[in-house]
Amino acid sequence: MFRSGNPTLSEKAFNHYSQEQTNEVMTVQGTIKNSFVMLFLLIASAMFVWTKASSIGLESITLWTGFGFIASLILAIVTTFKKEWSSYTAPFYAVTEGLLIGGISIFAETQFPGIVFQAVTLTFGTFFCLLFAYNSGYIKATENFKAGMVSAMGGIFIVYLASFVLGIFGIQVPLIHSSGLFGIGFSVFVVIIAALNLVLDFDFIEKAAEKRLPKYFEWYGAFALTVTLVWLYLEILRLLMKLNSRRD
Repeated sequence: MFRSGNPTLSEKAFNHYSQEQTNEVMTVQGTIKNSFVMLFLLIASAMFVWTKASSIGLESITLWTGFGFIASLILAIVTTFKKEWSSYTAPFYAVTEGLLIGGISIFAETQFPGIVFQAVTLTFGTFFCLLFAYNSGYIKATENFKAGMVSAMGGIFIVYLASFVLGIFGIQVPLIHSSGLFGIGFSVFVVIIAALNLVLDFDFIEKAAEKRLPKYFEWYGAFALTVTLVWLYLEILRLLMKLNSRRD
């Protein structure tokens, strides 16, 4: 039985979308093109914040970062549940996510000069390695692989959510955020899961194109891939910060 690599789309949902009356259908090439557009928008937005850092001050950077977080979260939710709007919401998501990434990167770079370049290099290096492994057949998105990934991502989400809720009440979870061995081990695990999630995205794009889903799924596929890359970058950045803090 076919199951989507994207946890939000079941076989029933795929069949529903594939039955839509449309003359234009999704292609892998179209998704790749839209992915490059979204990455360009994200990087341009992040660079805007980065280049303005010295002139607008830390307080303004914080405001840009906060706006980027709220706006990108709203747009991500809307895109997930209204996929037919993704050709409009996905590009705006990339712009607002760039504001968030730019702000976070500035704070990280201030503490550990050179760390952003390392994180960017590792992120894209991981991406191209997994893309090669997927295309070569070394890694396959089997049903067991998908089930394990969904379970792992669910566990990570619960841990992060619990940490956030407890933080509101002033209760810290030092183990996962610390630079100790447990904290570093946790970050390594999350980085691995984030990286392997790219395999689910590759599988989703390939299978969705085979199912001849509507054209707007090219933007949704690009959106899903961008979300994973951002997650991977942030987790790599977090891991590098933990490792660098141990050297001080």
